[in-house]
Amino acid sequence: MTIPDSVLIARDSFLLAFPALFSIVNPLGASIIFLQAAGAHTPTERAVLARTVAAYSFILLVVSIWAGSVVLAFFGVSVNALRVSGGLVVAVRAWTMLQSPEVSEQKRQKQVIQDGQPVMSPHWNDIAFFPLTMPFTVGPGSISVAIALSSGESGRHFFAYEGGMSVAAAAVSVIVWIAYAYAERLTAMLGVTGTRILSRLAALILLTIGVQILAGGILGFATGFYRSLH
Repeated sequence: MTIPDSVLIARDSFLLAFPALFSIVNPLGASIIFLQAAGAHTPTERAVLARTVAAYSFILLVVSIWAGSVVLAFFGVSVNALRVSGGLVVAVRAWTMLQSPEVSEQKRQKQVIQDGQPVMSPHWNDIAFFPLTMPFTVGPGSISVAIALSSGESGRHFFAYEGGMSVAAAAVSVIVWIAYAYAERLTAMLGVTGTRILSRLAALILLTIGVQILAGGILGFATGFYRSLH
C-alpha cells in the first residue's frame, strides 16, 4: 500500500518541528522555575494553571506557524532569507543554551520572579498568559523557531507540512501541561543537575536543526543564482 505524499510530508514536518520546539521550550527545565513562580498556589490551582498555560502556548505556536511566514511575505521577505535568518537565530540561541544552560535559567527566573519573590496576583488566572506563557514558556526564541520552520514548504503540500508542525506544537504543549502539573515530582526526580544535562542535550539537537534550516536557505539562494545564469 502506497502512502500518500501528503502524509509523508506531514510526518517529516512533525519529526523536524517536534525536537526543535521541544528543545527551545524546554518544558522539563522550565517546570522547576514554574514551581517557584506558582508554589504559593494549591496543587489543584497549579494543575489548572498548567493546563491554561499549555493551551495558551499551543495557540501562540500555531499562530506563529500559520501566520508568521504570511506576515513576513507581506513585507517582501523571501523564503530563503527567512530560512537563513531563522537558522542563524536558532543556531545562536542553541549555542548559548549549550554553553551556559544556567544563564537561560536565570533569564527565565527574571521573567517570573522579581526581587526574590514570584510575580503573583490574587488569582492564578491573572498570571497564566503573562508572564507564565509569554515570555516564560513561549518567548521570542520559540516564536522565531516556529516561523523559521514554517518556511520549509510553500508548494502544493503546504497544508500537510503546516499540519504536521501544528501536531508537533500540540505535542509540545501537552508535555508542557504534564511537566508543569507534575513540576514538584519532576523537581524531586531530576534536580538541577539533571535538568541542566537534559538542557544541553536539547540544545545540541536544536543547534543541528538550526544549521539544517540555515543550509536550506543558502542552498535555495545558490540554486536561484545558478538558474539565473542559465
